Amino acid sequence: MTPSRFHAGELQVQARAGVPADYTQRASAAIRDHMPDQHRQFFSQLPLFFLGALDADGQPWATVLAGEPGFIMAPDARTLRIGGGLLPGDPLQGHLLPGRRVGGLGLVPATRRRNRVNGVIDAVDGGVVTVAVEQSFGNCPQYIQQRAPHAVTPPAAPLVVRAAALDDRDLALIGRADTLFIASANPDIHSAARADAQAAAQADTARGVDVSHRGGRPGFVHADAGGTLLVPDFMGNSFFNTLGNLALYPRAGLLFVDFDSGDLLHLAVEGEIVWDGPLVAAFEGAERLLRLRVREVVRNVAALPLRWSAAQPAAQLARTGDWHAVAQELKREKGHKLSLATL
Repeated sequence: MTPSRFHAGELQVQARAGVPADYTQRASAAIRDHMPDQHRQFFSQLPLFFLGALDADGQPWATVLAGEPGFIMAPDARTLRIGGGLLPGDPLQGHLLPGRRVGGLGLVPATRRRNRVNGVIDAVDGGVVTVAVEQSFGNCPQYIQQRAPHAVTPPAAPLVVRAAALDDRDLALIGRADTLFIASANPDIHSAARADAQAAAQADTARGVDVSHRGGRPGFVHADAGGTLLVPDFMGNSFFNTLGNLALYPRAGLLFVDFDSGDLLHLAVEGEIVWDGPLVAAFEGAERLLRLRVREVVRNVAALPLRWSAAQPAAQLARTGDWHAVAQELKREKGHKLSLATL
């Protein structure tokens, strides 16, 4: 049998979610160790590229790189070259170094197309980061809001706000967001302690960093002033890359984009999977939740050189809810003493 491309955490979550073993085998086979030509061409046409990586303290961060189409190149099927794109004040400044693992996501809101690529940084030369590709696969267009971009000139030195907690502006952005990006990692699988060399090699192949898209109705992410976020997990491809990472390594990074102002809100969080309970039952379309606690906040004000048209919601949103509806449902069923903050 071909070794699985999934690591122990992903397999654990797949089993808990009831994913059939034959599907897991087919899904594993869909994860390539190289980029097909259509992905290579796709990446070369992007003005934005979403990236996940760890800082020196092992904290994952999700970010977005920006440049003229062609700043992301794939000269061959196993090499991705990133020609800059980090914006001033980005929390990953200084952390994209040889040997570090990264997860990449190309996503075009106008067409709802997205493709993933993960690997390890092979070299950094003159601002060009070369990634040796280890995993490549496509994602379906579910939950992506359709938007058309237009270019703007961002400030030469955007205001960067760093804090330990969310402020009112952050809470407002999260409260109206219909999109987020999450970076997660499986940085340590203890392969050196394994007696089975084949199992160790398989585990090493599946280690790394992922960055993933999440979408929902405006208000699908709940955040309170104490810094706890609740994110519904909807039906997807059942790979469970993000949840599988969190099952082993609970730290993650979130990115919220203000599509009107160009603000970027980066959050370092620590999380857990909520498998069941009244909140899961009350949120329409949710199969489980993520409960995430904010550790650090970085806001880059008006940093992004693109703005977007009003969103055309993804069709899948019709079967999902929002936290206002959840609060009303809990109030009707449980009375005034129960609230989101107590669950």
